[in-house]
Amino acid sequence: MNTATITNPIMWADVPDADVIRVGPIFYMVSTSMHSMPGCPIMKSVNLMDWEIVNYVYDTFEDNDAHQLLDGHGIYGSGSWAASLRYKDGVFYVCFSSNDMDRFYIYRTGDIEHGIWERSVIPGLHHDPSLLLDDDSRNYVIYGNGDICIKELTEDLTAVKLGGTDQLLLDGDRKDMVLRIEGCHAYKLNGYYYLFFIEWPRTGNMRRRQICYRSRELLGTYERKIILDHDLGYHNNGVAQGGIVDTPDHDWYAVLFQDHDAVGRIPCVLPVSWENDWPIIGMNGSVPQVVETKLPVAEPKPLVISDEFDYETNRVALNWQWNHNPDHRLWSVTERPGHLRLRTGQLSDSILLARNTLTQRTEGPACSAETVLEVSGMMPGDRAGMVALQNGFGTVSIAAGEQGQFNVDMCINGGDGCEETVESVVFTGERVYLKIDFNFEDSLDQAQFFYSEDGTAWKPIGRMLHMKYTLDHFMGYRIGLFNYATKQSGGYADFDYFHYQRRN
Repeated sequence: MNTATITNPIMWADVPDADVIRVGPIFYMVSTSMHSMPGCPIMKSVNLMDWEIVNYVYDTFEDNDAHQLLDGHGIYGSGSWAASLRYKDGVFYVCFSSNDMDRFYIYRTGDIEHGIWERSVIPGLHHDPSLLLDDDSRNYVIYGNGDICIKELTEDLTAVKLGGTDQLLLDGDRKDMVLRIEGCHAYKLNGYYYLFFIEWPRTGNMRRRQICYRSRELLGTYERKIILDHDLGYHNNGVAQGGIVDTPDHDWYAVLFQDHDAVGRIPCVLPVSWENDWPIIGMNGSVPQVVETKLPVAEPKPLVISDEFDYETNRVALNWQWNHNPDHRLWSVTERPGHLRLRTGQLSDSILLARNTLTQRTEGPACSAETVLEVSGMMPGDRAGMVALQNGFGTVSIAAGEQGQFNVDMCINGGDGCEETVESVVFTGERVYLKIDFNFEDSLDQAQFFYSEDGTAWKPIGRMLHMKYTLDHFMGYRIGLFNYATKQSGGYADFDYFHYQRRN
């Protein structure tokens, strides 16, 4: 049987805070999705290299002004953080905290790929939580930054156990730390409780590194060990934060991530060996570029897809996510077959506050996205097009003026989310083709914008966008399609297709 070869990174795209489990021969992964909806994507794989999106934990998880971009700010950089995925007795559990809501959410389902998730909500922030489903029918959540706490949950994981309170479990190192321990992944193995964290020291290599604590007793004294401190040769950005998983052949692997600038935080898979019951990640202290496995070969599935918008029902492919909660009354892929129709609703003066921006990830080392839209349904003040989305965004779009006049505009964030028009070109056609080229090679992090009247002869517009990953969004750049009104609602734009290409 042919066996799979893992090449790091396994996905050169923003898939942060991954938590991986195995059920039988199948691996499942959940990751952070913050302000993208639906959220908490569930991916599956048979070999830890080739992943496919199969479900989301929720379509939306709150329905308030911030989540609907009605408060003037949104939930950028908040939403769902660092989800934990676990399985026990036929039930899958996902938990996460939301900074904007100051709440802890636990979801459960019996069918991780197709099922409906039921949820419980517990007050209070539980930073970077990890569920620990012990073998004595007792369940816990372990969480925190620097000061790591533990709290016991009910047997069905719907609430805090009666009398359960925050209890300090660990006090992480304080001296010379940029970031104290956080990002817990908890396991009980070989008679030990293992707690995996990251930390970021101000001394030595001065980069994020993977730490492990272990104890024979859950509430006992823990030993500490640095188990990985390596950057895969990339700008001293440590590969760290994540957990471990075993294979059917009892081999062990760690799934961690690395900050990769504008494209986001990208996952890597590393072999794990055991020495004196300590997990040792990587090979000779480093992150291997290539890992040979005993796992089966599988057909790679694309993380980002092209789309002809040819759907029988009004639901787009799982690769798409909305920026914040969508208004489902104002979009359709069935109203005009073969097209994505985006209608305008609330007025906005920026793409950052526009509802119904439909997005996918970008991928390194380079990628390109192209679309075509028809302008006949647009009203004066409408803006429709394509965005390179982060706080430092860039757009190429059609701006509808008075008396049927149109311009192709290239805009950037000129500060505080306000759009600055870099270049505007008069457009007299009925269909406009738009394109963005992304280059993430070796942190070049540049995006170029183009338009065309026929889809063949492309004209550059505006200027190069120098993309920056900023913590106010805490997300890698995404490609988005949008249509919003600045003067009056009621217009629409029809997108005929979305064509995507990743370039190595």
